[in-house]
Amino acid sequence: MRNTRAVRKMAAPVDLELKKAFSELQLKMIDTQQKVKLADLQIEQLTHVQKHANLTHAEINTLTDSTRMYEGVGRMFILQFKDDITQQLKVKQKTAEEKIKELEQKKVYLERSVKEAEDNIREMLLSRRAQ
Repeated sequence: MRNTRAVRKMAAPVDLELKKAFSELQLKMIDTQQKVKLADLQIEQLTHVQKHANLTHAEINTLTDSTRMYEGVGRMFILQFKDDITQQLKVKQKTAEEKIKELEQKKVYLERSVKEAEDNIREMLLSRRAQ
């Protein structure tokens, strides 16, 4: 009888540690999945910005150099040279492209982290079943 009670007393702390580790891994996995979704949304938004800048650039190239062009700033429009607007659009495209690359690298890292967390949870459950 005493041996059974001793085993039960020892099993309880192990179960608590297992539950705590499991919940921590689960929280980490959920947090990482949310970050992946956020990165996807940001990539989608930046892709939209990049396409918009590309289309605007293509339309501006069809205009003559003497065409008056205005840039919207807040609630007003400022007269700009065609070269200035073209340069701004190129910078916007390049910046969006760089940010997309960074976010894709971050996304790959986060997906790898999610996979590792899932593997750790599986391993923890399998080790628990083996006991």
